[in-house]
Amino acid sequence: MSGSAPLTWVIGAGGLLGSAVVAAQRSRGDVWSPPTPTRWSSAGAPNDVAQTAREFVAATDGGPWRVAWCAGAAVTDADPAILAHERRLLTSVLDELQRHADPALGSLFLASSAGGVYAGASGHLFDEDTEPVALSAYGHAKLALEAEAHGFHARTGVPVLVGRLSNLYGPGQNVEKPQGLISQVLRSLLLRRPISIYVSTDTVRDYLFAPDAGELIVDVVDRLAEEATAGGSAVRTKILASSNEITIGLLVREVARIAKRRPLVVYGSSPVANLQSRHLHLRSRVWTDLDRRPWTSYPVGIGRTLEGLNADMRAGALR
Repeated sequence: MSGSAPLTWVIGAGGLLGSAVVAAQRSRGDVWSPPTPTRWSSAGAPNDVAQTAREFVAATDGGPWRVAWCAGAAVTDADPAILAHERRLLTSVLDELQRHADPALGSLFLASSAGGVYAGASGHLFDEDTEPVALSAYGHAKLALEAEAHGFHARTGVPVLVGRLSNLYGPGQNVEKPQGLISQVLRSLLLRRPISIYVSTDTVRDYLFAPDAGELIVDVVDRLAEEATAGGSAVRTKILASSNEITIGLLVREVARIAKRRPLVVYGSSPVANLQSRHLHLRSRVWTDLDRRPWTSYPVGIGRTLEGLNADMRAGALR
């Protein structure tokens, strides 16, 4: 690796968030790609990812490094076994980094879920000082991952940034997973299938366009490194959101306007709806100067997501 820019390993680089972080990071430094893909859902995945972590440390050749944990296949009502598996994967990576990487040269970013950790919190406006209260196994699992990251910092001194993200969307989202309302509504529209929505139309959410999230993550990790080098705090939690909330009802109408066709939406009820906050207003109080940026508007972001799904449909990949 040349120069002093850190070598970055984005874990979960094939996903919506991970691919956005890779794209943003490539313009600023080297991004490392594992020589062999991890079989994420297999029983041997913790051993696989531990081996990959050792290969990453070797690739740094004693130079600066960054690890961005952007992995995770779980959704709000995920099976606890899937959540436990993801935690084992993270601990496998952190254990290997602790054994083999130079802590003075590294940093860790962990993607968490604002919706998951604040689902039961009191009030309607949530920031980093809000006491997290999870309602679902998914939310508790995210808090457990955050605790793993904080424990890693306590043991090693490696700077750690936990990013609590709002609802991500954008082209390339895995629509086979039962999440991502914007992508799911667009998918149902293109395939001319009805879609069921199990929350009230006045439910408020903050949607963050994935490429915006990738740029913001790289910026906040850079800031973390600057603060740590200057002797400041080496462990931070920051909400990553556009702070541009919209109700579900308005969102569906906006999709219809952009696509020039009304989606076939069926509103119903589900116990899963009780595991989420109805009004999720997010505001970061940490490094707010980094949030003052030209966010992608809903019309542009929805349009680009629709273009991506249209391309998938033409390729026969949308089902």
